[in-house]
Amino acid sequence: MQTISRQDMPVQDLVDALAGVLSPAQIVRDPGVTASHAGDWSEAPRHAPALVVFPRTPQEVAGVLAVCSRLGQPVAIQGGLTGLAGGATPSGVEVALSLAKLNTIEDIDTVGGTAVVQAGVVLEQLQQRVEAEGWSFPLDLGARGSCQVGGNAATNAGGNRVIRFGTMRDLVLGLEVALPDGRLMTMLNRVTKNTTGVDLKHLFIGAEGTLGVITRLVLKLSPRATAANTALCALPSFDAATHLVRDLRCALPALSAFEVMWDDYLEAAMEVTRLRQPFDAPHPVYVLVETLGANDERDREALERELGEALEQGLISDVVVAQSVEDGKKLWAYRESIGELLGQLKPFAAFDVGIPMAAMDAFVESVGSELERRFPAQRHLFFGHIGDGNLHVLSGPHASPDSLHQVEEVVYAATGRVGGSISAEHGIGVVKKEFLAHSRSPVEIELMHSLKALLDPAGILNPGRILDTA
Repeated sequence: MQTISRQDMPVQDLVDALAGVLSPAQIVRDPGVTASHAGDWSEAPRHAPALVVFPRTPQEVAGVLAVCSRLGQPVAIQGGLTGLAGGATPSGVEVALSLAKLNTIEDIDTVGGTAVVQAGVVLEQLQQRVEAEGWSFPLDLGARGSCQVGGNAATNAGGNRVIRFGTMRDLVLGLEVALPDGRLMTMLNRVTKNTTGVDLKHLFIGAEGTLGVITRLVLKLSPRATAANTALCALPSFDAATHLVRDLRCALPALSAFEVMWDDYLEAAMEVTRLRQPFDAPHPVYVLVETLGANDERDREALERELGEALEQGLISDVVVAQSVEDGKKLWAYRESIGELLGQLKPFAAFDVGIPMAAMDAFVESVGSELERRFPAQRHLFFGHIGDGNLHVLSGPHASPDSLHQVEEVVYAATGRVGGSISAEHGIGVVKKEFLAHSRSPVEIELMHSLKALLDPAGILNPGRILDTA
């Protein structure tokens, strides 16, 4: 197939070509709109696309890709623009394909516990809708009010409840994907057990839109919890946290979250949100614990019993147990202050590394000491979903790109040395691409290139994300 270089093609010619697929209202060149699609939440340089297209059906997504593939037009796929790896930030020559109008919840199976949704459905909208039907969609993260479920799948999002429910990959039963050449591949499987050959959906979950555009999903629901109990614990050490999470996982089947915050993070969170100190004195480590179940009184008694035993054993120094839903939200506010912290620490380096539990304490100590030594004027904060090995590091503000890059080299090199993952849930995008070899072998990277060349030979789809463009 002969293609035309985007640089040689006037924007109007592209608009004319897309007019056979979309209505004029779906092809937007207004500077106010294109500026709002210039980037995600990451520190990747922003570029307003020449135009933004808003398909309303999976067929229109496929049609747009067919046109762009024929013309050699690179496309940046955009969901809720909440990513932190630059995956949805357009380059200078890319047009933006927004999935915001592909936002219908098509079906909720209240017997089988599944939902068929379009990719642009906002996570919080889905959560509220299925809860009204007596079910829940357990994926949860701070950007729930903006992020879209298609993007959650494209990055294999994790969030706060992975310790119990798994990542997005564990919650997807089926997918529909628009391939770069314009074919629409429907794999809307609704059953948990399905051994009919290679499960192709896993090629696209976590691929960050580089192999195809997710248009619809079949999602696995869980029975709606009618009781939630939350506690904030002060601990003498991280070692105590590792013992506590093990004990609580054994004793509390309803355990859904185990969030660890080091003292510097809690101090910064209190400053930016003006929350009060939750305990009489500061402590080295804090843990936010949540259970979701069906019997509030029984679940609370079980949680308080286990936390009481942990106090007697010295694993916990102090604890606050929420006495109401509102109290629980106040305790979660310490952990969910990350949005305010990101704004305060710009320009920042943000990390979501996966670290083996046995290596995490030494990792935090060594990386924290190295960052303090080399960048004493900046803040370096540690927190995360420690029950699943996901550690977040936030460092900033940094005045220069060189300083940010040096922080990345410190954190990712240390991650590689302990056999960790440079991205646990945010993806690689463009921000982490040069560090991929710390987590993936040459053979793995070569195979990724081969898959990209097979599925997207024209190289139009999110080019330069995860891998350098060949």
